[in-house]
Amino acid sequence: MPAPALPLVDLRSDTVTRPTPAMLAAMFGAPVGDDVYEEDPTVARLEAATAARFGLEAGLFCPSGTMTNQLAIKAHTEPLSEVICEQTAHVYLWEVGGIAFHSGASVALLPGERGRVTAAQVEAAIRPANIHYPTTRLICLENTHNRGGGSCYAWPELVAIAEVARRHQLPLHLDGARIFNATVATGQRTEDYGQLFDSISVCLSKGLGAPVGSVLLGSAAFIQKCKRLRKAFGGGWRQAGYLAAAGLYALENNVARLADDHARAARLAGALARQPYVAEVLAPETNLVIFRLHETLPTAAFLAHLAAQGIKASEFGPQWVRFVTHLDVDDAGLARVEAALAMSELVNE
Repeated sequence: MPAPALPLVDLRSDTVTRPTPAMLAAMFGAPVGDDVYEEDPTVARLEAATAARFGLEAGLFCPSGTMTNQLAIKAHTEPLSEVICEQTAHVYLWEVGGIAFHSGASVALLPGERGRVTAAQVEAAIRPANIHYPTTRLICLENTHNRGGGSCYAWPELVAIAEVARRHQLPLHLDGARIFNATVATGQRTEDYGQLFDSISVCLSKGLGAPVGSVLLGSAAFIQKCKRLRKAFGGGWRQAGYLAAAGLYALENNVARLADDHARAARLAGALARQPYVAEVLAPETNLVIFRLHETLPTAAFLAHLAAQGIKASEFGPQWVRFVTHLDVDDAGLARVEAALAMSELVNE
């Protein structure tokens, strides 16, 4: 008889997490109503609780972080305007050209250090008044930065960028897809973010483990505007409280445990650094490990070797691979990955 399949260790993304039994119980027990009529009490609780955590007035529960980012950009801009962001920002690179499609806006791309830009770069990118130029209308940051390997902004730099935004009367938006990873890693207070950012997208379906959803935060007036835009985007939903209950459970139970994911990412980075076929490992700051293989080991061959051991990972460019730790990867799974990395067929490639 064939050997039983190994349990899957999925390192492709922290979006692959599944609700725990306790989260499912919270979902099944949630009181719900029609959210388009603003009658779903669990959605209202999630929106208020998330906004309070970040020191902002109101929240809007949406199906995805792409929707919350694109709603914010649409609300802050107008056609013929421009958004400043880092050149590998998710809002630019991985949201299907949504800035152009939804908002009719241009993008000023800045070269960052692992995805992080400086206040001086942002200020230099602000357009002077000139009929030949788009009008600068918005600054977008991403924390942690996906393409930067889960890199985090230092708080003084965020303060400096916010000061530039205020001085030029420009709104500042945060793509906080993994914002709790950043706060856990740096010790920054979520409550302080509302003092710097005019809008924040907070994802619940990555490291926090909810199955679906992000919450857009901002002033009450801003969120009311975005609620109208969400309807136009097709994002109005009905008994969404079952999903919102998962988000509430995640906020209440799964934030502090992100430190475990960070520790496991550091452990993986150490194992990779010991392998002769690995050319470079970006030092992980949170739960993302990005590394480059030597040219002698094709990425496809490396991923196929992992797949044969019941391990999935993501190609992240020519010879680059990404591992992401999350609540569905435990120490036993990590040990299997370490053993697969050290197997002779890889070492002898």
